[in-house]
Amino acid sequence: MAHRAGGRALSLLRGHLRLPGPAATGGCAEHGQPRGQVRPGSSGAAVQRAPQAAGPEEAGEDAEVSTRKKTFAEVQTERLEQAERTVLIKCPPKLNEKKLLQYLSSHGNIKSHFFFENRGIHALIEFSEKNSIASLQDAIGLPSAAEYHVVPFKSRLFTFMLKNPVSQAAEETPLHLSPQSHIPVKELIEKLCHADSISSQMYILLNEYQLTDENIKLRYLVCSLVRDFARAYFPDSTVKPFGSSVNTFGKLGCDVDMFLDFHDTQKHAAKTKKGPFDMEYQMKRLPSERLATQKILSVVGDCLDNFGPGCVSVQKILNARCPLVKFSHQPTGFQCDLSVSNSIAIKSSELLYIYGCLDSRVRALVFSVRCWARVHGLTNSIPGTWITNFSLTMMVMFFLQRRSPPIIPTLDQLKELADQKDKLVIGGYDCSFVSDLSKIKCTSNTETLDVLLGDFFEYYGNFDFRRNSINLRKENLCLLAMKNQSLFISLCEISKGGTGDCFYLVGLEGIMCSSEYGVALHVPMQAPQPLVSKFVPLVLHYHYIRKQ
Repeated sequence: MAHRAGGRALSLLRGHLRLPGPAATGGCAEHGQPRGQVRPGSSGAAVQRAPQAAGPEEAGEDAEVSTRKKTFAEVQTERLEQAERTVLIKCPPKLNEKKLLQYLSSHGNIKSHFFFENRGIHALIEFSEKNSIASLQDAIGLPSAAEYHVVPFKSRLFTFMLKNPVSQAAEETPLHLSPQSHIPVKELIEKLCHADSISSQMYILLNEYQLTDENIKLRYLVCSLVRDFARAYFPDSTVKPFGSSVNTFGKLGCDVDMFLDFHDTQKHAAKTKKGPFDMEYQMKRLPSERLATQKILSVVGDCLDNFGPGCVSVQKILNARCPLVKFSHQPTGFQCDLSVSNSIAIKSSELLYIYGCLDSRVRALVFSVRCWARVHGLTNSIPGTWITNFSLTMMVMFFLQRRSPPIIPTLDQLKELADQKDKLVIGGYDCSFVSDLSKIKCTSNTETLDVLLGDFFEYYGNFDFRRNSINLRKENLCLLAMKNQSLFISLCEISKGGTGDCFYLVGLEGIMCSSEYGVALHVPMQAPQPLVSKFVPLVLHYHYIRKQ
């Protein structure tokens, strides 16, 4: 049975899961993990849902997911506060873990810690109190400036060295290193072949790809470190991650998208002051928001480039549609993109977070479809005219909305459940939907993942892209004639253009598809016709394989 399932899945993921680069995708699950169980504390650390009826293969996942009920905003707040109490330490190759922790504990209680390897051994240390970091910083000296002159910016990145390397090395203890990349493909295929069903294989794939709790902590820490620079100029600002780092659909190795948020500053400005006078700050006035964004990013980018420990390859891409600063964070190995005040992107992240939390099958199906698409050259990590992972995710969401009974609700249904605190208007568009997951009724759909995967291929193999579009807001298909109306999130369509047939992913009314570097209203993303011509026959082919 296991080998038959293995053969079927390897047919579906033909190409032996060829993944780009050692850190592009993946993760590490513990050996002996129960079949189908989503690893606790992974990007599912953010996953939460109420109990629901499900098939036996989903029971393990649902029991684990049902224990968490935090809203997206609660998770963001908790993670950001956690990051402010965290430091990152580069350690010597030979280290006594107990003695290191004892030394650090003299500055305050350590709430959690882990070690990982990236250009050397690093330790992430989370203190229980923020003032422990100040105590530690007071006890740490500046690096020797014998060869280079140092920039005296005291960050939360430290280097620990042994005073007596020879004698202290004898006290070395083995360190448990938290993996930050996927297991070798050969091991992954072996795991898939030993699973007893395709559904189990899809959960294994999810476990090996998804972000771990440790990796998520590192992502929030990088945002917090960038915030330390930004607050030198903008004391009320914050830096928040968005996209795959927070929406529960991220995979190990994905970039860290973050944005500089002035929301707290705006809230402060909106407060009315008592007394006979109105007072306001004198601030620089610029002719456009875009120009202000470019100037802010230019200054922050220069700070990261000139003074930021571990920040290398800084590129200021200020004339792009969505201005941003790209940089590599060497201690963590992350590629980072920094933009400004991207409210649409964070709301889009919350929507996917909700869908990923409602049912354990949602993320497992998305990860499998993305893997299948990557293996067959439909998507690519290199910027270009590809079908994007976001578009594939939207296609999966739309498919799951149209099951009988539906597995996830439409946006209109989520909007009906919204209360006053969920009301949000961005750029004149109503982007309100419920944030409290306990208000969302659980599905009674019990279809297994292998059935859903096969039906996904069948559905889009027979989908009339020339007449219909995908609309996550409504329950029914939309004709392409509606594409200029306000549809709320996104359309996935094929339409005639001046250069021939194109595959479009268009974001409309507020919450929408993001391009690689940001979000904009009514901006289409295209994939060339050869990809479209390849997509439909492929899904039909794999539907046939699944039936066989």
